[in-house]
Amino acid sequence: MRVLLMPLSVACLLLVGSVAHAAHKWGLKEGNPDIASAGQLAFGPDGVLFVGDSKGAAVFAIDTRDQQAASAVAPRNIDNLSAALEKLPGVKAPVAVNDLAVNPLSGQIYLSLSVGDTRAPALARIDNAGAVSLLDLKGVPFLKATLPHPPEDKITGEGPRARNRRDETVTDLAYASGKVLVAGVIAGDAPSRIREIAFPFSDNATGTPIEIYHGAHGRLEDNATVRTFVTMTIDGEPSVLAGFTCTPLVRFPLASLSRGDKTRGTTVAELGNRNVPLDMIVYKKADENFLLMSNNNRGVMKISTRDIGRKEGITQPVPGEKLTEGQSFETIADLAGTVQLDRLGDNLAVVIRQQDGGLRLQTVPLP
Repeated sequence: MRVLLMPLSVACLLLVGSVAHAAHKWGLKEGNPDIASAGQLAFGPDGVLFVGDSKGAAVFAIDTRDQQAASAVAPRNIDNLSAALEKLPGVKAPVAVNDLAVNPLSGQIYLSLSVGDTRAPALARIDNAGAVSLLDLKGVPFLKATLPHPPEDKITGEGPRARNRRDETVTDLAYASGKVLVAGVIAGDAPSRIREIAFPFSDNATGTPIEIYHGAHGRLEDNATVRTFVTMTIDGEPSVLAGFTCTPLVRFPLASLSRGDKTRGTTVAELGNRNVPLDMIVYKKADENFLLMSNNNRGVMKISTRDIGRKEGITQPVPGEKLTEGQSFETIADLAGTVQLDRLGDNLAVVIRQQDGGLRLQTVPLP
């Protein structure tokens, strides 16, 4: 037997490199994620980006390798975001921006895209200098969680109600308490779900059926879909605040979503009918927590969370002439046209606004 000797320093480097390649801190494995659609985004620990894939009925965890803390918050403004994205190598118009998320470690901005006539999935990054680039997803560390029982991938319904419910498999994402929370729908009756998936992905939870009282409709509903949600602690209890179409705001204790049995949330506000909430963040100003919610028809709402933990909720019809009830709010006229938003530090937000037929990315003060 011939023994080859090498300097100790070289041997140590090879050993460290081999271990690093084999064992990712969060169990991610290098490969090429088979993302069918890039939808909702949320950041987890250490620069891990979660990507909702409704078409593929999955959630991906992708290591962005973006863990360097920013020395200062860097405001960014791109007047014609659509044009900037269409200039990227290999990108063909039209380009749709599906979601926006800020990496809280670095302050870099991430976008999920549908590109060209085929709506091919892509992810883009805007660095702290404002430069736009595509993420290379070849050989990237990732994990995939498959979501069971997705809706069939076809258009159902007629007229204005025609839609493909497969596109609602994932409607929003968040990371909290070591778990990925996934809002969306499944096939069959009582389709509305919030799923909890432990991270690193160890199971593919079927999720908890949810039910709400919808004051504008005057009835209980288990088919209403969460459109956007945030996690926050309310009166010492970790909770989810979820916005639904037409536009009830509903509180769910996080513990109630772990049992698997149907759970009914507490409707804390009715914010107006004929409206779809698009995105929502929570922030603190003058020692009070506020929600900032963008909507397709009712502008951007700054919603008070004062007394939002009260036990009693809305359990009676809200008449059409009244429209709103519960938490107080104001409409922020200066943010009209906002379709996506996320926090950038404690005092700023990054928003994407529809203006002059295109998309504009802005950094704005939190109102």
